[in-house]
Amino acid sequence: MTGTTPATATPNGAEYRVAVDVGGTFVDAVAVDTATGETFVAKARTTPRDPATGVIDALRRLGVPIERVVRLVHGTTLGLNAILERRGATTGLITNAGFEDILHIGRGDVPFQHMYDLQFVRHAPLIPRRRIKGVGGRLDHLGNELAPLDEAAVEAAVTELVEQQQVTSIAVTYLHGYANPAHEERTEDIVRSLYPGLSVSVSHKVARMYREYERTSSTVLAAYIRPILDSYLSRLEAELAAMGFRGAFWIMRSAGGAMTAESVRDEPLTTVFSGPAGGIAGTVHLSEMIGRDDLLSFDVGGTSLDACVITGGAASTAYEASLTDLPMLTPVFDLRTIGAGGGSIAYMDDGMLRVGPRSAGAEPGPACYQRGGTEPTVTDTAVALGYLSPDEFVVGDMKISTEAAVEAVRSKVAEPLGMPVLEAAAGVFRMVAIHTVGAVNEITIERGLDPRAFSLVAFGGAGPLMGALVMQEMNLAEVVVPVAPGAYSAWGMLMTDLEQDVSRSSIRPLTDEAVAEIAEPLTEMTGEVAKSLAAQGVSEDAAEVERRIDLRYRYQEHTLSVPVHEHSTTASIREEFDRVHQERYGHRLPNDIEIVTLRAHGVGRGNSPATATLAPAAGPAVPLGRRQAWDHGSGALVEFELHRRTDLGAGLEINGPALIFDSTCNVVVPVGTVARTDTSGNIRITRQEAAL
Repeated sequence: MTGTTPATATPNGAEYRVAVDVGGTFVDAVAVDTATGETFVAKARTTPRDPATGVIDALRRLGVPIERVVRLVHGTTLGLNAILERRGATTGLITNAGFEDILHIGRGDVPFQHMYDLQFVRHAPLIPRRRIKGVGGRLDHLGNELAPLDEAAVEAAVTELVEQQQVTSIAVTYLHGYANPAHEERTEDIVRSLYPGLSVSVSHKVARMYREYERTSSTVLAAYIRPILDSYLSRLEAELAAMGFRGAFWIMRSAGGAMTAESVRDEPLTTVFSGPAGGIAGTVHLSEMIGRDDLLSFDVGGTSLDACVITGGAASTAYEASLTDLPMLTPVFDLRTIGAGGGSIAYMDDGMLRVGPRSAGAEPGPACYQRGGTEPTVTDTAVALGYLSPDEFVVGDMKISTEAAVEAVRSKVAEPLGMPVLEAAAGVFRMVAIHTVGAVNEITIERGLDPRAFSLVAFGGAGPLMGALVMQEMNLAEVVVPVAPGAYSAWGMLMTDLEQDVSRSSIRPLTDEAVAEIAEPLTEMTGEVAKSLAAQGVSEDAAEVERRIDLRYRYQEHTLSVPVHEHSTTASIREEFDRVHQERYGHRLPNDIEIVTLRAHGVGRGNSPATATLAPAAGPAVPLGRRQAWDHGSGALVEFELHRRTDLGAGLEINGPALIFDSTCNVVVPVGTVARTDTSGNIRITRQEAAL
């Protein structure tokens, strides 16, 4: 990394790409000179009550002329937080008469994480029963009309929802609307004619897939966050324009890639997990840079820890996710999240130590921030263990306090456990590492993958602090700490292209006749994707569209996705599905196969910005000094060498124990490990015996 934080001077005539990621504690901004690859990083405090303020503050701290920014990519947690905190728009639902209770009935299964909780109670639906209206009209499973839409009932329902229930957004979902959207389209027209400014979301545009409850839930979630996201983007666009920004404004998607801000207004659900997606996109890009196909993305931010597996240079993707037990049918990176980040609170629960999911957040933040927080967090334990000090951790006018961190750990954890402060702090760190092992096992061992063959890419404010500890716990191959690790999710957003997904359920047996029949809808979907990319400024030459179909063995519920092309045959599709099933589950079946969902995925390929090359080291690494810090292996304080990352050239080796100061976080190199710098500026940590 060649830039400083914040940038103090920029060359005249330079052009930049900028990304801004809003986290639970900090807003990270990264700028890259498109010609030289020089990187600039800035941080600002997250402002939960007014997220746009933190974004603008971070951009100003960058020191990059906003009028020279050609592209701004933004990862936002606005929709996610609105759902988690129940702060979305006042929303109503129009559905078929007789199906008004679909959200309240839901599914009868208990979520996996609560399977042994006898007191488990589901969260209440986002929409109360009084704001759900049923109207006449019915389609069969093939989309044939059994009863016409009762348009008078639709008008009455809309009027009551707006005039009496004061809704500002309406969701529309009809039975089998995925097979024929005619009734939903007509309902949308009626809503817009009666109340032109009202936000309306229809299920066939949100998720044109079968399973009525999941499709209804997805549509409601989209309607719930749409007005809030629209208002936020409008304000942010106005602020940016006032600053002189004239470039392209993109929003990160939950499954990687980005969309223009205008397109996101029509597909708000695609942004819910856009923050974590940036780091995963960066890890995919890193895979190509360092020539490693199998990586584990390890993002430890302020409020959570996110892990995702990258195999063959591609991130694992899922087409369904859930938030607080609310399902949503939208493409997302298949990550595992645990509530254990830098701001996660350590506390006693009936005599047992627990870490997270409660978080100190940005306000008041960890005790060491001296902003009113008194409960110990993972960040406080890092300070107490000697991994962070006031001289290395400065954001704006805020400096951390070692005394406040130690006092919080002593009073809330060490004294109740009857142990010294350092041992208590080390116990918190190790507990987070143990939680991480469980999350990583879910996405590797439980899918037939050996995590020992993977490199762990550690980023986020706390990822480089504990990455090597996780490597030792799991016997992983190595830890890679990329450039700008504390703002890596933002850095990853800089490497993204515009992407678009279209899906459509089409359930039928896999036969020669079916393969011929799905050709037409796949062609329509391909055209729809291409049209969307063109509307976002992608030229025809730069657009690439991949077709896929989700398949399953007959009598199965879950599916696997395989690619198809115009020359695919029944036999070739079956062969590929059997291969993928064998690879994932260790067996294949002689059963008939069913087609479930058709998919088209488009990418508008662009040129990634240049990346700077780290010059070779002129000589061995010379430490800035030494200080005492905790060694988990011996359970005692030992002397760590201190190094500054910007002083390190390519090809250097630093034997642990050592601390490497980065402008965005610190890197811990424990006893028994060695850190090396490569020509791309990454720090790669391995066990010393593995390095011989």
